Amino acid sequence: MRSGWRGEMSGGGAVTAEEHLRWILDRIPLLPVREAALAESAGLVLAADVDSPLDLPLWDNSAMDGYAVRAVDLAGAGADRPVTLRVIGEVAAGSPEDPRIGPGEAVRIMTGAPLPSSADAVVPVEWTAGEDPADPWAEHEVRVLRAVEYGANVRRRGEDVSAGTPIASAGDRLSAARIAGLAAAGVTRVRVRPRPRVAILVTGSELRAPGEPLDRGQIPESNSVLLRALLAENGIEASRVLVSGDDAGALAERLDRLGASTDVVITTGGVGPGRHDVVRIALEREPEVRAVRVAVRPGQPQCVGRLTSGAWIFALPGNPVSAAVSFELFVRPALLHAQGRGEVERIRVPARAAVAWRGAAGRLQVLPIRIEPVDGGLACRPAVDPGGVSHAVGGHGSADGYALVPAERGDVAAGETVDVILVDR
Repeated sequence: MRSGWRGEMSGGGAVTAEEHLRWILDRIPLLPVREAALAESAGLVLAADVDSPLDLPLWDNSAMDGYAVRAVDLAGAGADRPVTLRVIGEVAAGSPEDPRIGPGEAVRIMTGAPLPSSADAVVPVEWTAGEDPADPWAEHEVRVLRAVEYGANVRRRGEDVSAGTPIASAGDRLSAARIAGLAAAGVTRVRVRPRPRVAILVTGSELRAPGEPLDRGQIPESNSVLLRALLAENGIEASRVLVSGDDAGALAERLDRLGASTDVVITTGGVGPGRHDVVRIALEREPEVRAVRVAVRPGQPQCVGRLTSGAWIFALPGNPVSAAVSFELFVRPALLHAQGRGEVERIRVPARAAVAWRGAAGRLQVLPIRIEPVDGGLACRPAVDPGGVSHAVGGHGSADGYALVPAERGDVAAGETVDVILVDR
């Protein structure tokens, strides 16, 4: 794509955010599948469907603390006509016992315990009375104060999941709840895709590490902190974090080394058409990396593609809010896609504009906003000045998410509804 580089940056029209993301998702490869222990796979993405090896529940069991009974023995039972049953034993959760219950008999049973084969219902202990008014449990005889129907308070074998039934799908993230469900079904190993190895490289001779003395023209470096935190929010630990000066040749060599040892390289700064935009200059020799202008504000200049040395590179603008927006719109979905996630974009929800603001003519406006609950719904207001978003680091830090205002919409009036994505709630 070398021949289209300068043309896409300096001539021709900008691509839409949707077109740019689709270009990325159509090309970025999936990470290789591996098998892993379920207990060590939290946060990973399943690469294959999982069927339950067991019935859930494994056997008929009690849904209540009470008495296992034959429902026919309690026909007509009531508070004024209690039925007395002889208590012949007890089954606790985990017990292998299967006592035989005959006519007029009952067995104390605890929640989750296997239902005796000769019982067909469970009476909650609250519907009974024992010999001692101070003790809710009967020792030898229990009076039942309400009738129960066949199957009452019984969890039937396989009613949750039958053996062989799909219980998780390729593309599902292994959350705590999903892992617990798989473990309960007897699953011990799963096929997953690993987290990508991601290196962060921020550029700019003016950058100094936080805490270092600052001379005129120098600023604290914050983009690496931002990107490392954004990766962490998505379950990825950065494998390398580097700061580079404005030397295109040295940068190209460093990118070549990083490309051979990581899956993804994320850079910030130096992607515009200027004479000193070293990332763009360094990447001009990469035939599978393209530079484009995206019709989005902030975050218009983007470079993305596969390095010759192997890794994918996302070269983002250097202004912190532009970098954050670019990560949200393009990098995060790509990283999820590479891990095999089925859904890679955040859910959009409607919110009412609490105040009016200026749009971004001809571009998708991605505006950091603060969310307020109102009238059973959501309202939003800008966290930054809509006219100066890219460098508004302080306001961006208080944002809950972004309002997405389409290119053709223009200005937003107070009270109008806009789509928002929530990233900090």
